[in-house]
Amino acid sequence: MNLKEKLKQLKQKTAIIYVAIKSPKTPWYAKAVGAIVICYALSPIDIIPDFIPILGYIDELLLIPLGVLLTMKLIPKNLWYEFQEEAKTIWENGKPKKWYYAIPIILLWLILFLIIIRMIVK
Repeated sequence: MNLKEKLKQLKQKTAIIYVAIKSPKTPWYAKAVGAIVICYALSPIDIIPDFIPILGYIDELLLIPLGVLLTMKLIPKNLWYEFQEEAKTIWENGKPKKWYYAIPIILLWLILFLIIIRMIVK
């Protein structure tokens, strides 16, 4: 399996996790881990900035796939298959245009930024 196919699978699994987060059937701990993974995958800010050679892409190559794998393990298999079927139809009408899903990501990074600033000032 080449890199392009693996990236396509990762995108599909991310869509399944998105569906799982929205479902009331998903256990809370799987929702929490899944939300963190989705937020980090969509966030423009990384733990290791991309401009650092080689190291900058390690988080995308390791952290996101590991987070997806962990989330998959936390969701019961029967629910995972159900969400997998539901996720197949998620992109039928094009990409979702719900920009307000970015608000929690922005707030999270803003809070972290303020905490770091406060620690530096003290």
